[in-house]
Amino acid sequence: MPGIASAFYRMFFSSVAIWPFLLSSRTKLASIHRLTLWLAALGGVFFAGDVGLYNIAVMHTSAGSATFLGNNAPILVGLLTWATTRRAPSPRFWTALAIALLGACLIVSVDAQHQSSRSSADFLAVMASVCFALYLMTTERLRESCDTRTLLTLSTTASSVILLVVAVSAHISLRVPSISSMAALLGLGLVCQLMGYFCLTYALGHLPATITSVMLLAVGPLAALFALFLFKEHMATLQILGGGLVVLGVWIVSSSRRDQHLSSEI
Repeated sequence: MPGIASAFYRMFFSSVAIWPFLLSSRTKLASIHRLTLWLAALGGVFFAGDVGLYNIAVMHTSAGSATFLGNNAPILVGLLTWATTRRAPSPRFWTALAIALLGACLIVSVDAQHQSSRSSADFLAVMASVCFALYLMTTERLRESCDTRTLLTLSTTASSVILLVVAVSAHISLRVPSISSMAALLGLGLVCQLMGYFCLTYALGHLPATITSVMLLAVGPLAALFALFLFKEHMATLQILGGGLVVLGVWIVSSSRRDQHLSSEI
């Protein structure tokens, strides 16, 4: 299936599953401020870009490369914050950025030696990371005025609509080829999107930041390992080194933010 089509079904099934929980809660949609609705919808647009671009990228490059390049959101959030607030990042941030960029260049250089389509897919993975960073920045200000369930419902619904519009406008087929494909799509929507998001939110609220930040960095290596065992996708030595540098750069930024948060609390 096309990447946009699978991304649509992922968000659509998640939306269908979560709406009953929102409607049965005490949250009144009419009481939600209009600005909150628009920001949640805008977050959904960026999240649609993240999922759609990543799905396209992973079909044309290795899962490991796409995941390593698509998990640069903490660094990109720092750059975007600097661009919008004009507050210069710390030297630690620039060190992390240089390390992550070096890692990304190693991954892309190996892919470029195989075929040009892989380089294009790597670029799409980076753009997916940009979209996710924009999603985080857009929805960050909603945390105080909007609970997780409402925010997830609104943003997921907006993502579904955007992906459907893109698919129809680009004449992308939404046909599900088989029952096994439908089962996989249901898994994407209900397990990866819905349950995964809630588990992550629960963990962030109950575990120390030192643990969750390190655990989230395992996404890239785990994706590479799963791709190796399930799809026989092998990563070159330089790609493994590049992935390690990307993870190191993201960890430096994440640990820097954690230290700033702890110092502000003290």
